[in-house]
Amino acid sequence: MKNSIAIVTGASAGIGAATAIRLAKDFSGVVLVARREEELKITADAVKAAGAEPLIIAADLRQVAAVDVVIDETIKKFGRIDAVINIAGAVPQIHLFEMTDEQWNDGAEMKLHGARRLTIKAWPYLKESKGSVILTSGNSAEDPKPGFAAVATINAAIVALAKAFAEQGILDGVQVNSVLPGPVMSDRRIGFLKKWSAANNMTLEEAKTKFLVDAHIERYGEPEEIAELMAFIVSPAARWMTGTAVRMDGGEVKGI
Repeated sequence: MKNSIAIVTGASAGIGAATAIRLAKDFSGVVLVARREEELKITADAVKAAGAEPLIIAADLRQVAAVDVVIDETIKKFGRIDAVINIAGAVPQIHLFEMTDEQWNDGAEMKLHGARRLTIKAWPYLKESKGSVILTSGNSAEDPKPGFAAVATINAAIVALAKAFAEQGILDGVQVNSVLPGPVMSDRRIGFLKKWSAANNMTLEEAKTKFLVDAHIERYGEPEEIAELMAFIVSPAARWMTGTAVRMDGGEVKGI
């Protein structure tokens, strides 16, 4: 996989940053996309230390024109695209009856439509390189609850979108899968737990423990664990895997 180029969105922190750094061991270049440029610089240093050449693109994928910038800058610098790992996007965790249309639309715009637009724009280059795409969903796609309605709905749509891309990919030689992480410990998770603890008169540590007990799981996942899964899926070893939704959540979702 050397002399190959990967684009990773949401690369400023969490799973996105961990995935970009992990892919630097296998790819010669990693394009880092997120809104926060200063944090992207930190990821870029780690990518370089891991052996790949980074390219920072500070872009808000809710904006249609941002996709053109990402692909054009990638081709200008590297001349090819071998993998697109769509991770960017945070959907508000607000109760079904309290969420506004603006919050619904904003959540969908980056995580669903941003990934859709970027994948389509990259498709001709992926078709040429016989490349790979991952769309990151979440395990709520398989276990929707009222307090996570928007997250679950958009995550389920991402799984369906990945299936549609995969069907086209069979014709074009492009591998497409979706990944459904469970509760991973990150800055975003800490922010959610802080709000949850305040609303329930708990300390942060009590909230962390209660969440694990309620979810019936042993521990939170780490971004690096999801990154290893991402790296496997886009590797030659997993090439026959396409159109598959892979859940990694410590057993939180109990259904088959």
